[in-house]
Amino acid sequence: GLVPGLLNLGNTCFMNSLLQGLSSCPSFIRWLEEFTAQYRTEQEKPQEQPQHLSVTLLQLLRALSCQEVTEDDVLDASCLLDVLRMNRWQISSFEEQDAHELFHVLTSSLEDERDRQPRVTHLFDVHSLEQPEITQKQISCRTRGSLPPVSNHWKSQHPFHGRLTSNMVCKHCEHQSPVRFDTFDSLSLSIPAAVWGRPMTLDHCLHHFISSESVKDVVCDNCTKIQAEGILNGQSIENQRTTFVKQLKLGKLPQCLCIHLQRLSWSNQGTPLKRHEHVQFNEFLVMDIYKYRVPGPKSSQEQPSQKTPEETTPGIKDGTAGKPSDAEQAAGTKPLFMNGASSSSSSSFLMSPASFPLAAFPECRAPLYLYRLVAVVVHHGDMHSGHFVTFRRAPRAQGWLWVSDECVRRASLQEVLGASAYLLFYERVHGRGQAQ
Repeated sequence: GLVPGLLNLGNTCFMNSLLQGLSSCPSFIRWLEEFTAQYRTEQEKPQEQPQHLSVTLLQLLRALSCQEVTEDDVLDASCLLDVLRMNRWQISSFEEQDAHELFHVLTSSLEDERDRQPRVTHLFDVHSLEQPEITQKQISCRTRGSLPPVSNHWKSQHPFHGRLTSNMVCKHCEHQSPVRFDTFDSLSLSIPAAVWGRPMTLDHCLHHFISSESVKDVVCDNCTKIQAEGILNGQSIENQRTTFVKQLKLGKLPQCLCIHLQRLSWSNQGTPLKRHEHVQFNEFLVMDIYKYRVPGPKSSQEQPSQKTPEETTPGIKDGTAGKPSDAEQAAGTKPLFMNGASSSSSSSFLMSPASFPLAAFPECRAPLYLYRLVAVVVHHGDMHSGHFVTFRRAPRAQGWLWVSDECVRRASLQEVLGASAYLLFYERVHGRGQAQ
């Protein structure tokens, strides 16, 4: 019931811990299987095929998730470093590295590999795109070469791909600028200053990430236009600069959510320090309150999914005050669900690995964006030296495992939730009536 360990090649615990975490993400493995299927149809000789990162990574993750039978108790992941070096990454196996940086190296390299694949057919065969019912084999190619496969660029995005929305509103005229979208592979959350006597939760970090901020001295086109309308013709108008309120939201939530807790801080003397405080997190994570909602009129079909977080999921706390609302205090009730701190009434299903939290919600109020924890990467030590270990789900839902390079043992959910997390890997759970 255990998984293989990974050989430490000399300070490669950063890579080993990340691979163990990724191997517990089924959606990511399925995406790699679909992505690498194109290489199995190539007509090249085996010795002529290039060494693809996606193929190498898939082989390692399948072995670590026990999807491929292996007699080795300890695997060697040096092949991954070799492929990354072939992609011009300068990664030494004998120097201290960061697991979060390696995560972005892998995702960006996979995106580069995807972008190298042909996505557009030959100019003479553009007419074939107007007949979607025709299969690839039935399309007649009038060029000398074979017809390149037509793949959907957005469909091939890896499951960690998400989008942030940036909303800017002028405080003077309340004019809203066009919403800006930015991509992300992981949410890098800073840990806000702790309040005495109050535990730090994942909700505190998430709310701090999306909290609004003032941006001064920004040119407002609407204020400039209003000013120009009140001035006689022939006079020049200077651009009106005002203060804008900027807020981030999550425009597109990924299937696999990687959360990075920033534990790097700086002293007054400018030296790097590591923050060791514990951030409480749960086995299940509700993200409805952080999702961007498109403003405007709602149709009758959109109303269930466009409700406010308070209506959609009762009792979800954003962690701003760390205490129940006035209505909850007056009623004498406790929050039903919080990301990072469970009340006594909800701990029964939050702490039990065999439970499913949707049963605690009415069907019309079940959260739309519910995630389940699959792995936790922990860093022991300081900013100059240390060691990475991983808590991960065992294959086929057989509890939790603690993995430190080649050492593997069983762990309890309570031990996992008590860890000082550096990276959190969640996978989205699709509940009743939700699209896959």
